[in-house]
Amino acid sequence: MNSLLLLALVSLCLADSFDQQFSNLVNYRTIYISENGPRLSVVTEQSKVISHRGGNVTLPCKFFRDSQAAPNPNQKMRIKWTKLTSDYLKEIDVFVSMGYHKKSYGSYHGRVFLQQASDNDASLVITDVTLDDYGKYKCEIIDGLEDDTGVVALDLEGVVFPFFLRIGRYNLNFADAEKACLDQDARVASFDQLYDAWRSGLDWCNAGWLSDGSVQYPITQPREPCGGKDTVPGVRNYGFRDREKSRYDVFCFTSNYKGRFYYLIHPTKFTYDEAVQACQKDGSEIAKVGQMYAAWKLMGYDRCDGGWLADGSVRYPISRPRRRCSPTEAAVRFVGFPDKKHKLYGVYCFRAYN
Repeated sequence: MNSLLLLALVSLCLADSFDQQFSNLVNYRTIYISENGPRLSVVTEQSKVISHRGGNVTLPCKFFRDSQAAPNPNQKMRIKWTKLTSDYLKEIDVFVSMGYHKKSYGSYHGRVFLQQASDNDASLVITDVTLDDYGKYKCEIIDGLEDDTGVVALDLEGVVFPFFLRIGRYNLNFADAEKACLDQDARVASFDQLYDAWRSGLDWCNAGWLSDGSVQYPITQPREPCGGKDTVPGVRNYGFRDREKSRYDVFCFTSNYKGRFYYLIHPTKFTYDEAVQACQKDGSEIAKVGQMYAAWKLMGYDRCDGGWLADGSVRYPISRPRRRCSPTEAAVRFVGFPDKKHKLYGVYCFRAYN
């Protein structure tokens, strides 16, 4: 009997000891996880902000420390902003801040600074936004051994337009496409920009380059020459093509401009060379295709007179559809690429503001 009682007491003690060890282990693991978990977190609040060329914009970014983690006065926090490329393989330096040391890079130099509305505010202010500022940005906070990141996209109000050269369709490799858009006061459109344009009604049956190197085109009214009449509306995708050897048209994107776009009132019509000289004599330059699209889409410019543009084409913008002037839809009407010696058209000019 005494042996049985002793055995029971030993078993009870062993059980209590095991429970205590298990409890200590759990408490230790809880403390260990708490002490070694993330002490720094970054929040961007908005995944996307919208601005326009020439505007100012703030990319939101705030950081939060673990309340139990006391800051080290000898340790300088590093705030770094970079721009992500479309393939995410490379990052472009935008701005770095560490204590009193601050630096902006490249085309952002002198245009970016931290908002610093509070002690934990790392938001980036970009002034005089350009077309090249469009894209995704990464906010990275480094505090000793702790770091965290957030991503926010900068979108621009603007317009997408298809473009091809005077020599004919499907004559642009990717480098040529980039130059063609740049020459027309625009940049190669992204897929997101083309998709938004398609949702707004853009319908174009010729394939064009996009900024990621893919070739696509938007269809709102399916028909036989454009993928088939029994297909659904959408953005048709040719996939990624050889940037040097493949040749297509291009979809360009432009936004607000600082200047005056106008049709030059003149008693006579012009040849192309005369049109260029007439704008110069009026203190301006012959307008680019992107400037006409921006004036039409963003400012409601409306004129039923065909006029020369810088690429040698003749076009006119209609915001109020009417008979003989784009009767069914608001659009930039394309007349064509006339013989430059024909004296049949007026001219659209552009005067930039400083």
